[in-house]
Amino acid sequence: MTKVAASDKNKALAAKKAALKGVNGQKARKIRTSATFNRPKTLKLARNPKYARKAIPHVPRLDQYKVLKSPLNTESAMKKIEENNTLVFLVDVKANKRQIKDALKKMYDVTALKVNTLIRPDGNKKAYIKLTADVDALDVANKIGFI
Repeated sequence: MTKVAASDKNKALAAKKAALKGVNGQKARKIRTSATFNRPKTLKLARNPKYARKAIPHVPRLDQYKVLKSPLNTESAMKKIEENNTLVFLVDVKANKRQIKDALKKMYDVTALKVNTLIRPDGNKKAYIKLTADVDALDVANKIGFI
């Protein structure tokens, strides 16, 4: 027999053996090096809903009229207006400083320098709103109409 015929015979015997025994007989197992099992990371698709869960989005819960409840015109508040260029308001308890600043800008067209807040013992939130130097708090208070 020639070399080509011998190799063909060997190929045929290997194919016969593979057909009888199967090719997946000796599968090597992966050696685990850790005691913990980390679940494989699979494809995470973004949500693609068939319909909107809400018919219409809700209106803003805290608009500027709800944020600023009323100006405070006690003696100490008047002193703040005159000396510190600061307005004092009762505001919604859920409103944060940024919302208070924006509400003041929308309603009275004045910019606030900084806002300090506290919650009074009666449960209301009080905001001390310091205005910028170019705006006089007394003029704004007159415009609002509580002086």
